[in-house]
Amino acid sequence: KHNWATDEEVIDYYAIGQSTPGIIAINTATFIGYKLRGTLGGIFATLGMVFPSIVIITIIAIFFEQFQNLQIVQHAFGGIRVVVVALMLNAIINMWKKSIKDYIGIIIFLVSFLVVAFLKLSPVVVVIASFAVGLIIQQNKDDDRK
Repeated sequence: KHNWATDEEVIDYYAIGQSTPGIIAINTATFIGYKLRGTLGGIFATLGMVFPSIVIITIIAIFFEQFQNLQIVQHAFGGIRVVVVALMLNAIINMWKKSIKDYIGIIIFLVSFLVVAFLKLSPVVVVIASFAVGLIIQQNKDDDRK
């Protein structure tokens, strides 16, 4: 939206964020902040991601115990859970359109998903392996063009 990073950079930062400890959105914001304004930019981007959540969660925690058993609160949280899944699906679809460009990308996606979902292999290992596979495939494509 603000052209702080290209779509490809955001996807790369997301992949790195997936491989590093912590929440992906915070890691990605830190990388973009650092890219734009150095160390101070990284710090402020991180704080910008964390601070609003801390304030909101603190306010909710103060009052939640008093209201958690109300039927309307239970229904509201049920609706929120559904919306969160819809938002995640939307993000996945958008990333898919920008990342999966050919049948090899589809294969890497499917294998990565299956390995993480069913074999419970660490996302760090899968990202590194996918990086290596992508690098090898691209190198072979470049060699074929020569």
